[in-house]
Amino acid sequence: MRQGTQIGPRTLAWLSVLMVVLAAGGFLAAAGAPSVAVAADEDIFDEAPAPAPAAAPASSTEDAPREMSYLAWIYQACGPFYTIIFLGLSFTLVALFVMNLLTARRENVCPQHLLESFEGHLNEQRYQEAYELAKSDESMLGMVLSAGLAKLSVGYSQALEAMQEVGEDENMKLEHRLSYLALIGTISPMVGLFGTVHGMISAFQVIAAGGSTPKASDLAQGISTALFTTLLGLAIAIPAIAAYNILKNRVARLVLEVGIYSEDMMSRFQNVGGQK
Repeated sequence: MRQGTQIGPRTLAWLSVLMVVLAAGGFLAAAGAPSVAVAADEDIFDEAPAPAPAAAPASSTEDAPREMSYLAWIYQACGPFYTIIFLGLSFTLVALFVMNLLTARRENVCPQHLLESFEGHLNEQRYQEAYELAKSDESMLGMVLSAGLAKLSVGYSQALEAMQEVGEDENMKLEHRLSYLALIGTISPMVGLFGTVHGMISAFQVIAAGGSTPKASDLAQGISTALFTTLLGLAIAIPAIAAYNILKNRVARLVLEVGIYSEDMMSRFQNVGGQK
Protein backbone atom coordinates (compact mmCIF):
# COMPACT_ATOMS: atom_id res chain seq x y z
CA MET A 1 0.00 0.00 0.00
CA ARG A 2 1.18 3.48 -0.74
CA GLN A 3 1.80 5.79 2.11
CA GLY A 4 -0.33 8.83 2.86
CA THR A 5 0.24 12.38 1.80
CA GLN A 6 3.94 13.22 1.74
CA ILE A 7 5.75 16.49 1.29
CA GLY A 8 7.39 16.53 -2.12
CA PRO A 9 11.13 16.93 -2.65
CA ARG A 10 10.74 20.43 -4.08
CA THR A 11 8.76 21.63 -1.04
CA LEU A 12 11.30 20.24 1.40
CA ALA A 13 14.10 21.73 -0.65
CA TRP A 14 12.53 25.18 -0.44
CA LEU A 15 11.96 24.73 3.29
CA SER A 16 15.64 23.92 3.70
CA VAL A 17 16.54 27.05 1.71
CA LEU A 18 14.34 29.11 4.05
CA MET A 19 16.11 27.66 7.07
CA VAL A 20 19.50 28.47 5.58
CA VAL A 21 18.34 32.01 4.74
CA LEU A 22 17.31 32.54 8.35
CA ALA A 23 20.67 31.20 9.49
CA ALA A 24 22.42 33.52 7.05
CA GLY A 25 20.44 36.45 8.41
CA GLY A 26 21.71 35.62 11.86
CA PHE A 27 25.22 35.36 10.44
CA LEU A 28 25.04 38.82 8.87
CA ALA A 29 23.46 40.28 12.01
CA ALA A 30 26.24 38.80 14.13
CA ALA A 31 28.82 40.06 11.66
CA GLY A 32 27.46 43.59 11.81
CA ALA A 33 27.13 43.64 15.61
CA PRO A 34 30.05 45.25 17.41
CA SER A 35 32.12 43.16 19.75
CA VAL A 36 31.56 43.94 23.42
CA ALA A 37 34.72 44.24 25.46
CA VAL A 38 34.28 43.89 29.23
CA ALA A 39 37.73 45.22 29.94
CA ALA A 40 36.85 48.53 28.29
CA ASP A 41 34.25 49.28 30.99
CA GLU A 42 36.11 48.22 34.09
CA ASP A 43 34.81 51.24 36.04
CA ILE A 44 31.25 49.84 35.89
CA PHE A 45 32.04 47.38 38.66
CA ASP A 46 33.78 49.97 40.82
CA GLU A 47 31.81 51.60 43.61
CA ALA A 48 33.55 54.95 43.19
CA PRO A 49 34.56 56.37 39.83
CA ALA A 50 38.26 56.57 39.25
CA PRO A 51 39.72 60.04 38.90
CA ALA A 52 40.06 61.22 35.34
CA PRO A 53 43.58 61.35 33.97
CA ALA A 54 45.13 64.76 33.88
CA ALA A 55 46.11 64.80 30.25
CA ALA A 56 45.70 61.74 28.10
CA PRO A 57 47.71 61.89 24.93
CA ALA A 58 45.58 62.23 21.83
CA SER A 59 47.39 59.43 20.05
CA SER A 60 46.63 56.83 22.77
CA THR A 61 42.94 56.59 21.76
CA GLU A 62 43.72 56.48 18.07
CA ASP A 63 46.38 53.78 18.45
CA ALA A 64 44.19 51.51 20.60
CA PRO A 65 43.31 48.33 18.71
CA ARG A 66 39.64 48.05 17.78
CA GLU A 67 38.15 44.70 18.78
CA MET A 68 36.14 42.83 16.13
CA SER A 69 34.19 39.60 16.19
CA TYR A 70 35.30 36.71 13.99
CA LEU A 71 32.18 36.87 11.81
CA ALA A 72 32.62 40.60 11.32
CA TRP A 73 36.21 39.97 10.32
CA ILE A 74 35.11 37.43 7.70
CA TYR A 75 32.49 39.81 6.32
CA GLN A 76 34.93 42.71 6.20
CA ALA A 77 37.57 40.57 4.47
CA CYS A 78 35.21 39.10 1.87
CA GLY A 79 33.09 42.18 1.30
CA PRO A 80 29.50 42.13 -0.02
CA PHE A 81 30.51 40.71 -3.42
CA TYR A 82 32.12 37.46 -2.22
CA THR A 83 29.67 37.18 0.69
CA ILE A 84 26.66 37.14 -1.64
CA ILE A 85 28.32 34.65 -3.98
CA PHE A 86 29.29 32.21 -1.22
CA LEU A 87 25.91 32.51 0.50
CA GLY A 88 24.17 31.83 -2.82
CA LEU A 89 26.33 28.76 -3.41
CA SER A 90 25.60 27.56 0.12
CA PHE A 91 21.83 27.97 -0.28
CA THR A 92 21.88 26.16 -3.61
CA LEU A 93 24.02 23.35 -2.20
CA VAL A 94 21.66 22.72 0.71
CA ALA A 95 18.57 22.80 -1.52
CA LEU A 96 20.09 20.44 -4.09
CA PHE A 97 21.33 18.06 -1.41
CA VAL A 98 17.90 17.80 0.23
CA MET A 99 16.13 17.40 -3.12
CA ASN A 100 18.51 14.69 -4.35
CA LEU A 101 18.48 12.94 -0.99
CA LEU A 102 14.69 12.69 -1.10
CA THR A 103 14.67 11.67 -4.76
CA ALA A 104 17.24 8.92 -4.19
CA ARG A 105 15.14 7.18 -1.55
CA ARG A 106 14.18 3.58 -2.17
CA GLU A 107 10.48 4.47 -2.01
CA ASN A 108 10.92 6.80 -5.00
CA VAL A 109 13.09 4.49 -7.11
CA CYS A 110 12.48 0.86 -6.19
CA PRO A 111 9.72 0.55 -3.59
CA GLN A 112 9.41 -2.80 -1.86
CA HIS A 113 5.63 -2.64 -1.54
CA LEU A 114 5.28 -2.35 -5.32
CA LEU A 115 7.47 -5.40 -5.85
CA GLU A 116 5.41 -7.52 -3.49
CA SER A 117 2.03 -6.39 -4.83
CA PHE A 118 3.09 -6.68 -8.47
CA GLU A 119 4.50 -10.16 -7.99
CA GLY A 120 1.34 -11.20 -6.17
CA HIS A 121 -0.83 -10.09 -9.09
CA LEU A 122 1.38 -11.97 -11.54
CA ASN A 123 1.27 -15.14 -9.48
CA GLU A 124 -2.53 -14.94 -9.47
CA GLN A 125 -2.50 -14.20 -13.25
CA ARG A 126 -4.24 -10.88 -12.75
CA TYR A 127 -2.21 -9.10 -15.39
CA GLN A 128 -4.55 -6.17 -15.90
CA GLU A 129 -4.49 -5.36 -12.18
CA ALA A 130 -0.69 -5.65 -12.22
CA TYR A 131 -0.50 -3.21 -15.12
CA GLU A 132 -2.81 -0.70 -13.42
CA LEU A 133 -0.83 -1.00 -10.18
CA ALA A 134 2.46 -0.30 -11.93
CA LYS A 135 1.00 2.52 -14.01
CA SER A 136 -0.45 4.29 -10.96
CA ASP A 137 2.90 4.15 -9.16
CA GLU A 138 5.16 7.17 -9.78
CA SER A 139 8.41 5.42 -8.91
CA MET A 140 11.03 4.44 -11.47
CA LEU A 141 10.20 0.76 -11.03
CA GLY A 142 6.51 1.41 -11.66
CA MET A 143 7.26 3.29 -14.88
CA VAL A 144 9.56 0.55 -16.13
CA LEU A 145 7.11 -2.26 -15.37
CA SER A 146 4.13 -0.44 -16.87
CA ALA A 147 6.11 0.28 -20.03
CA GLY A 148 7.03 -3.41 -20.35
CA LEU A 149 3.49 -4.66 -19.81
CA ALA A 150 2.12 -2.16 -22.30
CA LYS A 151 4.38 -3.59 -25.04
CA LEU A 152 3.82 -7.28 -24.30
CA SER A 153 1.03 -7.44 -26.85
CA VAL A 154 3.60 -6.63 -29.55
CA GLY A 155 6.25 -9.05 -28.31
CA TYR A 156 8.61 -9.86 -25.49
CA SER A 157 11.66 -8.27 -27.12
CA GLN A 158 9.73 -5.05 -27.74
CA ALA A 159 8.68 -5.04 -24.09
CA LEU A 160 12.30 -5.30 -22.98
CA GLU A 161 13.28 -2.45 -25.29
CA ALA A 162 10.51 -0.27 -23.89
CA MET A 163 11.65 -1.04 -20.36
CA GLN A 164 15.25 -0.18 -21.20
CA GLU A 165 14.26 3.12 -22.80
CA VAL A 166 12.18 4.20 -19.80
CA GLY A 167 14.93 3.07 -17.40
CA GLU A 168 17.61 5.02 -19.25
CA ASP A 169 15.41 8.10 -19.38
CA GLU A 170 14.70 8.02 -15.64
CA ASN A 171 18.35 7.31 -14.87
CA MET A 172 19.38 10.32 -16.94
CA LYS A 173 16.97 12.52 -14.95
CA LEU A 174 18.45 11.34 -11.66
CA GLU A 175 22.02 11.88 -12.83
CA HIS A 176 21.09 15.27 -14.26
CA ARG A 177 19.92 16.47 -10.84
CA LEU A 178 23.06 15.10 -9.21
CA SER A 179 25.33 16.84 -11.69
CA TYR A 180 24.51 20.24 -10.16
CA LEU A 181 26.15 19.13 -6.91
CA ALA A 182 29.33 18.36 -8.83
CA LEU A 183 29.04 21.74 -10.55
CA ILE A 184 28.96 23.55 -7.21
CA GLY A 185 31.92 21.46 -6.05
CA THR A 186 33.84 22.66 -9.12
CA ILE A 187 32.78 26.32 -9.09
CA SER A 188 33.37 27.03 -5.38
CA PRO A 189 37.17 26.47 -5.39
CA MET A 190 37.41 28.56 -8.55
CA VAL A 191 35.63 31.45 -6.85
CA GLY A 192 37.94 31.00 -3.87
CA LEU A 193 40.98 31.03 -6.17
CA PHE A 194 39.68 34.18 -7.83
CA GLY A 195 39.40 35.79 -4.40
CA THR A 196 42.91 34.64 -3.55
CA VAL A 197 44.39 36.32 -6.60
CA HIS A 198 42.27 39.43 -6.00
CA GLY A 199 43.40 39.68 -2.38
CA MET A 200 47.07 39.21 -3.21
CA ILE A 201 46.88 41.87 -5.91
CA SER A 202 45.33 44.26 -3.38
CA ALA A 203 48.10 43.47 -0.88
CA PHE A 204 50.87 44.10 -3.43
CA GLN A 205 49.12 47.29 -4.49
CA VAL A 206 49.37 48.53 -0.89
CA ILE A 207 53.07 47.65 -0.86
CA ALA A 208 53.66 49.47 -4.13
CA ALA A 209 51.77 52.57 -2.97
CA GLY A 210 53.19 52.63 0.57
CA GLY A 211 56.81 52.38 -0.34
CA SER A 212 59.19 50.58 1.98
CA THR A 213 56.96 50.92 5.08
CA PRO A 214 53.34 50.08 4.17
CA LYS A 215 50.67 50.21 6.86
CA ALA A 216 50.16 46.77 8.36
CA SER A 217 46.35 47.08 8.64
CA ASP A 218 45.98 47.97 4.96
CA LEU A 219 48.28 45.12 3.98
CA ALA A 220 46.34 42.66 6.14
CA GLN A 221 43.08 43.53 4.39
CA GLY A 222 44.18 42.05 1.08
CA ILE A 223 45.75 39.02 2.72
CA SER A 224 42.55 38.39 4.70
CA THR A 225 40.52 38.51 1.50
CA ALA A 226 42.83 36.00 -0.14
CA LEU A 227 42.73 33.55 2.77
CA PHE A 228 39.05 33.76 3.67
CA THR A 229 37.82 33.38 0.10
CA THR A 230 39.98 30.29 -0.29
CA LEU A 231 38.69 28.91 3.00
CA LEU A 232 35.03 29.47 2.12
CA GLY A 233 35.45 28.05 -1.36
CA LEU A 234 36.93 24.84 0.00
CA ALA A 235 34.36 24.69 2.81
CA ILE A 236 31.57 24.60 0.20
CA ALA A 237 33.34 22.39 -2.35
CA ILE A 238 34.35 19.57 0.02
CA PRO A 239 30.82 18.65 1.22
CA ALA A 240 29.43 19.20 -2.30
CA ILE A 241 31.84 16.69 -3.86
CA ALA A 242 31.33 14.24 -1.00
CA ALA A 243 27.53 14.45 -1.28
CA TYR A 244 27.69 14.04 -5.05
CA ASN A 245 29.72 10.84 -4.90
CA ILE A 246 27.68 9.33 -2.08
CA LEU A 247 24.35 10.02 -3.77
CA LYS A 248 25.66 8.95 -7.16
CA ASN A 249 26.64 5.53 -5.80
CA ARG A 250 23.27 5.20 -4.10
CA VAL A 251 21.38 6.07 -7.27
CA ALA A 252 23.48 3.64 -9.31
CA ARG A 253 22.72 0.83 -6.87
CA LEU A 254 18.97 1.54 -6.89
CA VAL A 255 18.86 1.77 -10.68
CA LEU A 256 20.66 -1.58 -10.91
CA GLU A 257 18.07 -3.11 -8.58
CA VAL A 258 15.28 -1.74 -10.76
CA GLY A 259 16.80 -3.40 -13.82
CA ILE A 260 17.28 -6.73 -12.06
CA TYR A 261 13.80 -6.86 -10.52
CA SER A 262 11.98 -5.67 -13.63
CA GLU A 263 13.69 -8.21 -15.90
CA ASP A 264 13.04 -10.95 -13.37
CA MET A 265 9.35 -10.04 -13.25
CA MET A 266 9.00 -9.93 -17.02
CA SER A 267 11.00 -13.09 -17.66
CA ARG A 268 7.92 -15.22 -16.96
CA PHE A 269 6.38 -13.85 -20.17
CA GLN A 270 9.31 -14.95 -22.29
CA ASN A 271 7.62 -18.15 -23.49
CA VAL A 272 4.10 -16.73 -23.54
CA GLY A 273 4.58 -14.72 -26.72
CA GLY A 274 2.31 -11.75 -27.11
CA GLN A 275 -0.19 -12.60 -24.39
CA LYS A 276 -0.46 -10.38 -21.35
